Amino acid sequence: MVWDQVQLRSSSGNHPLVSGHPSRPIPKLMVCSILFVSLTYLLYTLKLLTTSAQQTFHHTPFTSYLRRSTSFTSAPLVLNQTAVTAPLHHGRRDVREKQKVVMQMGQAPPKPKPTEIHDVVFGIAASSKLWQQRKEYIKIWYKPNQLRGVVWLDDRVKYSAQDNRTLPPFRVSSDTSKFPYTNRKGHRSAIRISRIVTETLKMNMDNVRWFVMGDDDTVFITENLVRILRKYDHTQYYYIGSLSESHIQNIFFSYGMAYGGGGFAISYPLAKALAKMQDRCIQRYPGLYGSDDRMQACMAELGVPLTKELGFHQYDVYGNLFGLLAAHPVTPLVSLHHLDVVEPIFPNVSRVQALQRLMLPTNLDSAGIMQQSICYDKTKSWTISVSWGFAVQVFRGIFSPREIEMPSRTFLNWYKRADYTAYAFNTRPVSRNPCQKPFVFYMSSVRMDSELNKTVSEYERHHVPHPLCRWKMANPDELETVIVHKKPDPHLWDRSPRRNCCRVMESKERRRMVIDVGVCKDGEVSEI
Repeated sequence: MVWDQVQLRSSSGNHPLVSGHPSRPIPKLMVCSILFVSLTYLLYTLKLLTTSAQQTFHHTPFTSYLRRSTSFTSAPLVLNQTAVTAPLHHGRRDVREKQKVVMQMGQAPPKPKPTEIHDVVFGIAASSKLWQQRKEYIKIWYKPNQLRGVVWLDDRVKYSAQDNRTLPPFRVSSDTSKFPYTNRKGHRSAIRISRIVTETLKMNMDNVRWFVMGDDDTVFITENLVRILRKYDHTQYYYIGSLSESHIQNIFFSYGMAYGGGGFAISYPLAKALAKMQDRCIQRYPGLYGSDDRMQACMAELGVPLTKELGFHQYDVYGNLFGLLAAHPVTPLVSLHHLDVVEPIFPNVSRVQALQRLMLPTNLDSAGIMQQSICYDKTKSWTISVSWGFAVQVFRGIFSPREIEMPSRTFLNWYKRADYTAYAFNTRPVSRNPCQKPFVFYMSSVRMDSELNKTVSEYERHHVPHPLCRWKMANPDELETVIVHKKPDPHLWDRSPRRNCCRVMESKERRRMVIDVGVCKDGEVSEI
């Protein structure tokens, strides 16, 4: 070895740095030992590092290992590892890829089809004792080929061959004697009626979006009912209806309750939730009066408030409905109730005949039925109110729209001791001065003019005594007929609510007035 031949000396070169003989074996043995130990340590360290790396690869999640090794891992290794670990996120990746494809193609999620009448099922509460009389009301509006519904009775009744063709099928309600009823002024049939929606649900009909409840003396305008329901998401919880006309009734029962005679609608998911708990709910309210308040009590437990739609009419009044119908609120007419209590809506005919007459304009323009328009003949100082498809009023003098849109008190309150302040809305007297008593013209006929693409409805004078008036203005007593032209407007309620406008047209006949009704033109207002 070179080491055996080298002598270390000092900087002067005369004195060796290590004493002793240069060929002595002790330094050689030490050097060999140091080299052996160093080599062994190096080999052991390399082996330890290799083992640790293999354990890390097998036990560390790929995502963290990949982040640490990105800088030195080759491209083929990354692709191979991705292919192995991709199933861990397969579901999420599919969703993201679908969303990405939809975004790239510019497609919006599909919208549900609008509600149609065949998506609605009617549950009609009926009494076997009054069935033969009240079934005539159902025949007026029910269309067996288009509608679905069930009449729920307290006992079996006779169905003639004609009844089978013109009426919904009937069922006898299940026994409710197990439920307690302690209200002394009511009748326990209220429990049976309150379960109609649940019993109809259990019939398992297909493709139901809404259940609509009504009485056997209720008439529905089904096209307008659908217009109302289309505004709401049938997959959510909805309880839709309206109040009583009587302030006292609403105080006594609830201002948050839908009155079942006027009808109410319940979405399918809410009906399912109700069915699961209703029998337990009924047990908790034995002292309630009717079916309506029991239903509302269960809705309160479900936490679902009433969604109010003014087109459902309970009509808790007596007498003549003229004042209410001639000033109908700006909303679709959906239902009429208590038809056995009030007078026929058209004079000199039966109740059923009057309602059949109302269906004639309804079939031509259901959206516009009963809608009020207000205009003026300023040359004669007349105020004119048109309730399309029902009646026209002509007043001496000029009245503001704010006053004419209020119902006149031609009816009596449900509680006969209560005065006019007991209504849940504003009213006005029929006339403040005898000379201001309106001249009323009721609809007698209606047809469609295909050339003009307008309906032509005719209104004949209702002759009742009027006082002699010496006012210096034209006398409406000379009029006998009013002709109203109106274009059907099925999309009337797709826009923001607004009354239609009317215009008095020139007429060649002295005893006839011609009026045009339609959407208000730009800048057109009912100015005094």
